[in-house]
Amino acid sequence: MQPIPSHTEGSILKSLVRMAFPIIMANILQTMYQMIDTFWLGRLGANAVASVSLSFPILFLVLSLGGGLTLAGTVMVSQYKGGGNQRMVNYSSSQTVMVIFLLSIILAFVGYYAARPLMQLVGAGPEVLEDSVTYFQVSSWGFIFLFMFFVFQSLMRGIGDVIMPMYIVLATVLLNLILDPLFIFGYGAIPGYGVAGAAMASIATQGLSALAGMIILFSGKRGITVSFSQMKWDFSWVKRLFAMGIPSSLDQSSRAGAMTIMIMLVTHYSNDVVAAYGVGARILSLVIVPALGFSIATTSLVGQNFGAGKIERAEKVGNLSSLIALVGLSFVGMVLYLFAEPITAFFIPNDPEVIRDGAVFIKIMAPSFGLLGVQQVLSGVFNGVGLTKVSMLISVFALWVIRFPVAFMLSNKTPLDYEGIWWAFPVSNALAAVVAFAYYKTGSWKLGDKQIPAI
Repeated sequence: MQPIPSHTEGSILKSLVRMAFPIIMANILQTMYQMIDTFWLGRLGANAVASVSLSFPILFLVLSLGGGLTLAGTVMVSQYKGGGNQRMVNYSSSQTVMVIFLLSIILAFVGYYAARPLMQLVGAGPEVLEDSVTYFQVSSWGFIFLFMFFVFQSLMRGIGDVIMPMYIVLATVLLNLILDPLFIFGYGAIPGYGVAGAAMASIATQGLSALAGMIILFSGKRGITVSFSQMKWDFSWVKRLFAMGIPSSLDQSSRAGAMTIMIMLVTHYSNDVVAAYGVGARILSLVIVPALGFSIATTSLVGQNFGAGKIERAEKVGNLSSLIALVGLSFVGMVLYLFAEPITAFFIPNDPEVIRDGAVFIKIMAPSFGLLGVQQVLSGVFNGVGLTKVSMLISVFALWVIRFPVAFMLSNKTPLDYEGIWWAFPVSNALAAVVAFAYYKTGSWKLGDKQIPAI
């Protein structure tokens, strides 16, 4: 087994950057799946982009149910790693793989057969309904592969190995660059599948990444050894996984649910507005990647230091990561504000109305990106000590108590019309950052959570 160094000693900045940079790169590359889809589907027209935009929030909602459990695996593994308990690192990893695999099979079947009513629920019009249903159904079969790679990625991050997942994602995205236009438009004997082709290309590459991840975990050569003998159902352990993972799943699903509700508000307007929202949402998903990268790195570093009993060092990790997120994402927001029009035009060329509306959306959101980064990083601190419920409550407050009501009121009760939906984003980002920071400064999080048994 190749030893993975602990991050409980040495320079915090160096540990944070070494962890965060590969995570950010891997997340950017993963986001490129959707960005590449949007680019090529934009060549089919605004309706193709709108159909995928309608599918994305529901897909994210389904994926979030498993994503929370993988985060719980990250927290447990990181704390056992910090405490020097390799036996429990391996056992926790094996149990997490088993649970996520079973869950992914269930969600794949549910997603496929519920595709049509779900698309109708979010308000898909007759001109985009069939494409959105087809895209969702094809994507559903990829849940198994996607979840298996996610659990591999999460476990590796828990022990501090962030390089190998990045390499695997890079390889699959490069392959997706070839397969996407091939399956969407066809070439030679290969027919074009249109919107469904984008999902087919993603499934092919996700399958390869999942296979690579499982081979590494079972080989035991990267700091974790997963084995079938440790996958026997352990009710007490699975109960702990769900106790910590369900709040995180609810956190992520509340985000997806809020995105779905926002889509339902947007679909009251024209398909051009839906397409503009889709482009803006894609940009937001890319911008949030650095914040998520530092958040995940913070979770792992805080978890390892908390497991080692180094609470003050864990707090220093939170302070530094928050500062970097605030400054870095504020700069990114400024750049996106200045180049909003050409960025929108890149995705949907030759459609002036969509370009204008998408650019306005980006410009309204951009100034709040730094605050969004602070909230994400502090959630990473809370997750690292096992307080996934705190992160969940902050998300629910930001998205359901603030964002949706503000979007509804401004779009329906003021002259802003659909631009009122745009304004709900910076308002909710700012208030969520204030709440997260206020709780962080109380220091209550330092007591941690009791779900993880003593090391």
